[in-house]
Amino acid sequence: CLCTLAAILKETLKDAPVPRAGVLKKLLAPLDAVLEGFYSAILLHHFDSHHYTSPYSEATNNLISFIDLLEALLASRIELELPLRCQRILFLKVSYVLNIISSSIPYVIKKKFILLLKKCVLYKSREDAKSGSVFLQTPSLCEDMLALSNAVLQVVNLTWLNQITLSGKSSYFGSSEAAPGHDSQGGSDQTVLRALSLVVLKALEFKIHSSATEAEIK
Repeated sequence: CLCTLAAILKETLKDAPVPRAGVLKKLLAPLDAVLEGFYSAILLHHFDSHHYTSPYSEATNNLISFIDLLEALLASRIELELPLRCQRILFLKVSYVLNIISSSIPYVIKKKFILLLKKCVLYKSREDAKSGSVFLQTPSLCEDMLALSNAVLQVVNLTWLNQITLSGKSSYFGSSEAAPGHDSQGGSDQTVLRALSLVVLKALEFKIHSSATEAEIK
C-alpha cells in the first residue's frame, strides 16, 4: 500500500501542471487523518527491537517504503496552495525522525532520514521560489520550518549529535573498501556528515531570522 501510494504521487507530479492540484487533493484529502495517524504509529515504534537488526528484514523494507512516501508527500506539497496536514507532518512532528536517527536502527535507514531532513530544510514553496527571497514568505511554511528548527536545535543542544554513528566504511561501487590511492576520509560517510551539518546550519539560520529579540538570538 505504501509503495502504491508513493508511486501514484510520483506519477501525478509528472502530469501536466494544471490538473495536478485537483488530483492530489482528491487523492490525499480523504487519507489526511489516516496518514497522520500512520506517521505517529510507525515512527513511535520501538526501533531497537530485533526486527530491525538486519537492513534486509521485512520491517526495515516497510520503513524504507514509508520514507519514500514521506519524500513523495514533501515533493507534492508545492502543488497545493494550502498544504494538507499529511504534507506538513514531517515538519510538525520531526522529533520522531530525530529520535530514530539517534537510535540503533540500520545505517541505511538513518541515512535516508538524514537526507530527507536535508530536503526539508532546503524546501521552498512556489511563491517563495518565485520571489527569490532568501527568507520564506509563505505563512504555513514559516510555521513548519520554525517547528522543525526548534526541534533540531533542541536536540543538538543536548547530546543528539554525539549519538549519531557515521558508517564505519563508505560504500564504493562493487565494494565497501576505498579504491587504491583514494583516501576514505577516515571511514566516515561524508555525504551524511555534510547533510547533517546543513540541517543544523539551516535550522540555526531560520531560528535567528525568526527570533524577535536579541536575547533569543544569543
